[in-house]
Amino acid sequence: MRLTYVIDRSAKYILFLSALVSVVIVFMIGLFTLREAWPAFSEIGIGPMLTAPTWRPQEDLYGILPMIAGSVLVTLGAVILGVPLALAAAIYLAEVAPDWMRKIVRPSIELLGGIPSVVYGLFGMVVLVPLVAKIQVAGNVGYGMLTASMVLGVMILPTVTNISEDAIRSVPQEYREGSLALGATKWQTIVNVLIPSAKSGIIAGVILGIGRALGETMAMIMVIGNSIMMPAPITNNPLSIFLARARTLTGNIAVEINYATGLHEDALFATGVVLFIFIMIVNSAARLLIRGRKHG
Repeated sequence: MRLTYVIDRSAKYILFLSALVSVVIVFMIGLFTLREAWPAFSEIGIGPMLTAPTWRPQEDLYGILPMIAGSVLVTLGAVILGVPLALAAAIYLAEVAPDWMRKIVRPSIELLGGIPSVVYGLFGMVVLVPLVAKIQVAGNVGYGMLTASMVLGVMILPTVTNISEDAIRSVPQEYREGSLALGATKWQTIVNVLIPSAKSGIIAGVILGIGRALGETMAMIMVIGNSIMMPAPITNNPLSIFLARARTLTGNIAVEINYATGLHEDALFATGVVLFIFIMIVNSAARLLIRGRKHG
């Protein structure tokens, strides 16, 4: 009995230390990034960095607004393109697919989450860029936010699908039976009962997908064009803004950190702090929604 007690207590402390290490690592990363970024925040100012539209390190101009806009627009495009497909896949897996089909589709979707981002970038360059370039719009070269959004839409698919499927499956069986007993069809039950009941979980999955999209780097560098400019429509059609080239926050850091020195390097770390805060806000919102669904 004494040995069993010691083993149980030891396992408890080991698990606690493991969890504590994760917290400390996140804290240390945030502290290190903030320390390296502080000279930029002090000299340039937080407001000017976030709102200035020009990034020219050779002229000591460090406005990250174009990268913030690029990240937001690409993520928005990924949500528009990827979430409907992910939600449809989640509904199919949770409510429609037979067991044999589920055993094929679910591993295939999960496999998408394990493909390296550089492979997605190569696929975007070889397949999607030529397809987008065929859109007859002046100034469209294929590289731009539309291609980046298409790639990101596929990359967030596993996250949104898995969490949405779990949320739909967690709806009590009595809801389904009650709806069907009242004469509703299978599709009416899904649309009017299951999806509203699983709404908070689905939204949490979408938010986590947004966090995944905001943090993506390599694939974006390869397909977005990497032009440091405020995204703007390339024709009179406002939607042509997605055909414009841009740069994301992560891409800005990855492209320039190798040769940056002095204030330029500090400004890149400041960009990392902004990105770190964005992702923390997104993930915290998702956790709150998931917790609310469990308590609801």
